[in-house]
Amino acid sequence: MLKILLVEDNSALRSAMKTGLEATGEVQVVGEVASGEDALQLCTKTSEVSKDFGSLPDVILMDVQLAGEMNGIQAAVAIRRELPRLPVVFYSIQDDDAYYRDFLRSGILSHYAYVRKSNYLLPASIVPLLRDAAAGRSFIDPEIEARVQEVRHKDEYDPLALLEPNEQEVVALVAQGLTNEQIAERLRFRDKRAVSRTNGQIYAAWRLNETPTDEKVARTRASLIYHRRQLVMWDEDGTPRAMNPQGEWISLSELDAD
Repeated sequence: MLKILLVEDNSALRSAMKTGLEATGEVQVVGEVASGEDALQLCTKTSEVSKDFGSLPDVILMDVQLAGEMNGIQAAVAIRRELPRLPVVFYSIQDDDAYYRDFLRSGILSHYAYVRKSNYLLPASIVPLLRDAAAGRSFIDPEIEARVQEVRHKDEYDPLALLEPNEQEVVALVAQGLTNEQIAERLRFRDKRAVSRTNGQIYAAWRLNETPTDEKVARTRASLIYHRRQLVMWDEDGTPRAMNPQGEWISLSELDAD
């Protein structure tokens, strides 16, 4: 059974959603709050997780427009700073350009869905999205995808565009030579282990985990990618390659010579 945190500022709708979702027999609402700030507090109070939830939720189901200063997308960024890539399903009836810009800036690239209330908010429609998000599969309503696709294309060759904001902060400090402990202190992580988890997500996004290397090698390669602002792949013999304007992977020595 999926354990979810429900974030909705309309108390009547929140109650109806909880009843409908739990009636499916596939979902247990283990927490419900009205604001992004409250969601962040619940998810990051690590010393009280077992008391509040029994365990962390499998998925967060969250409206985009919320009470408080943070909207749902901003709240997800803040939550995933401490709990990298915790699955989130967003829903919204709004068609405000500001929300789409926040979504793009958030860099949330996996373990999420973003849908319109009117299309998907019935329990029979939203439960499959919750299951998919928990399994690491992502989905965007085609109407929303059409709104964001043009901007996404502009960033698709930028390695930083493959990272979420929290990951971008961490890799910038990795590239400066800071240790995990120093990064945790600089960014004021509550749980220092979150830096190591975030590093793992960076290596996966940049495919640095596809060849057997130790942590020091992975950090060095991540630093090179960060400074070049260009994806680099390493052959089995250690030869670094990057893509030229023709879409061919060639060695960095050849690329730089050109």
